[in-house]
Amino acid sequence: MSLKITDLSSLQSFLASKDNTVNNVYISDIPQVCKDFPCLLGIDEAGRGPVLGPMVYGTAFCPLNEATLPDSLGCADSKALTEESRDEIFTKICENRKIGWGVEVIAPTSICNSMLSRQKYSLNQVSMDAAINLIKGALEAGVNVSHVYVDTVGPPEKYQAYLKGLFPQLGVTVAKKADSTYPIVSAASICAKVTRDHALKVWAFGEELEVGREDFGSGYPGDPNTKKFLVQWRDPVFGYPQLVRFSWATASEALKEAYHVDWEENEDSAPIGNTSITAFFKMIFSHHGV
Repeated sequence: MSLKITDLSSLQSFLASKDNTVNNVYISDIPQVCKDFPCLLGIDEAGRGPVLGPMVYGTAFCPLNEATLPDSLGCADSKALTEESRDEIFTKICENRKIGWGVEVIAPTSICNSMLSRQKYSLNQVSMDAAINLIKGALEAGVNVSHVYVDTVGPPEKYQAYLKGLFPQLGVTVAKKADSTYPIVSAASICAKVTRDHALKVWAFGEELEVGREDFGSGYPGDPNTKKFLVQWRDPVFGYPQLVRFSWATASEALKEAYHVDWEENEDSAPIGNTSITAFFKMIFSHHGV
């Protein structure tokens, strides 16, 4: 049975109990009013840009007639709030019986595997799929969703049309800076950001490194502690621990700088006038009339 998240302590317990190399989803208990009455549902992310740690997509939902509830709880764009303020607001969200929430924690390994796969799978598509999963999760849990508000990735008109095609029964608004425009998206933003912050605090290194949050910082490329971590924990064979998004240019360039290899040319390794392997096989097939 999955742990129920009711405060910051249980959030950390939930995150610490999960395998951080795979994606994990959590949907809170659904308030009865969110089943009985049409609801607004907001979606936003945290951790899109960092080179370390997960990206987290968050959702929050409340009845249409409680649209100002997130405001009364202090919700605002999570980036404009202090960590302490975000934690306090998140606790209020957990305690309130007129608002529900959920998150998808997208593992760094999952992000890298998606972006480096043979079939192009961009970070925007990863983001859209997470948003879709949360909408589906809320609907399946019994939330009476009426209208969805999403902070965009890419052109908002295209994204909105895409979601509308998948959920024709719902009103859909996709907008830039939705986290500072729509209170329900602000609430989702806080749930996402708080979850990411605490995921980093309890991060368990499968590589058994003795490293604390203060050693790798916020995960953003400009953070001095993050820069130091990327230099200190480069392995000549395995590269980086799984906390690192090795598909990020910041990480790949750091590895190139540390382990640049110059190959010596062997003049005796190939005859003069050596043909390409493709040309060689064409010659063979032609000779045999293939």
